[in-house]
Amino acid sequence: MRPIDLPKTGTMLLRNVGVPATFLARPERFPHGEEVLRLDIAIEQGRIAYLLPAAYRAPAAGGIDLDGGMAWPCFADIHTHLDKGHIWPRTANPDGARLSALGAVARDREAFWSAEDVARRMEFGLRCARAHGAMAIRTHLDSQGKQAEITWPVFRAMRDAWAGRIALEAVSLATIESYRDGNFATSLARMVADSRGILGAVTYLVPDLDPLLDRVFGLAEANDLDLDFHVDETNDFAAASLGHIAATALRRRFRGRIVVGHCCSLALQPEDEAARTIDAVGEAGIAVVSLPMCNLYLQDRAPGRTPRWRGVTLLHEFAARGVPVMVASDNCRDPFYAYGDHDPLEVYREATRIAHLDHPVGDWPRAITLTPARMMGIDVPLAEGAPADLVLFAARSFNELLSRPQTDRAVLRGGVPIDRTLPDYRELDALFEGAPRP
Repeated sequence: MRPIDLPKTGTMLLRNVGVPATFLARPERFPHGEEVLRLDIAIEQGRIAYLLPAAYRAPAAGGIDLDGGMAWPCFADIHTHLDKGHIWPRTANPDGARLSALGAVARDREAFWSAEDVARRMEFGLRCARAHGAMAIRTHLDSQGKQAEITWPVFRAMRDAWAGRIALEAVSLATIESYRDGNFATSLARMVADSRGILGAVTYLVPDLDPLLDRVFGLAEANDLDLDFHVDETNDFAAASLGHIAATALRRRFRGRIVVGHCCSLALQPEDEAARTIDAVGEAGIAVVSLPMCNLYLQDRAPGRTPRWRGVTLLHEFAARGVPVMVASDNCRDPFYAYGDHDPLEVYREATRIAHLDHPVGDWPRAITLTPARMMGIDVPLAEGAPADLVLFAARSFNELLSRPQTDRAVLRGGVPIDRTLPDYRELDALFEGAPRP
């Protein structure tokens, strides 16, 4: 953004700030009919002291004039894979397809995923995310075989080391078939509970899906765990495990939080069938997260053929039903998605284009901020008394915000600007010695 002198004391007055109304805890205090309001934000000792319409203050009242530049709450990225991140330089995806990605990651994991390797790549990803303005991240961790005993201790140490900078959550990632092994399932749930994590599974239609879901839900209930599923990540319209998850949650009257990610095939199912599933998801209190960049990259891919669809789930229909909807980054520089930089604003910008989250913008900015933060137990609306954890942009409107990458943004944590220097990819070179460069 335009160079401004932001004090490092956690106390300042930001004048003439553009604040999307959807981020305000009490929007009724301010004029209606505007998507972006002009406010003054006073920050004292790291917290928001007050919010007032900018017109209420005289032009010579002092403070730092942002000239309409926008302020957002810091981002919450609720579906990532930090353990896979940044392996593309040594194990690329030969054709970009999802099945090829599964095989490539399996080979890389078997050959390289020591505690040091996972920790260095995870730390690199967290440094990127913090510099871009993320304050909370949920990561899925591969949790089958010997890898669980390697990665989960790394995660626990990383969560402690990053406390106060990025709030971290972890989900166990295992196929639904793996829960057929009762010993494995019980051991996994116990480890997740001991790590204060979230129980997860990758679901698709298998003959014994319902009893397997009962086992997953039962383990979550017995260990007081929330649930997070990878669901129907395919362009096969017959993939319909989402409805089974909702039915299981309703039948068991599950009281924990449930997040479902991907849900790609729902967009290809008949309208009446999709509507019934959406209603069941809403009744069960399930939240939905779409991964627009990764699904756009993977879905409907075949050599020499232009893809016909975008891979995103029915976000507008879920939102109309009152289902909490979110978008997240998913994979980053690995065989599932070759690109990305752990930047939630990039996710929101691309989601807007891919899924038409505009005209009007409405509450869609919550999908990468307030809604995922609340699913992670963090309440971060812009309100008096709240921590001054803000991302400041030169952009004065959504059109300006989404037309450029906003690399000149400023990030405040506790009212203090952080160092936004991104880590250099060269820092990871030692992990890739001897591996061919793609």
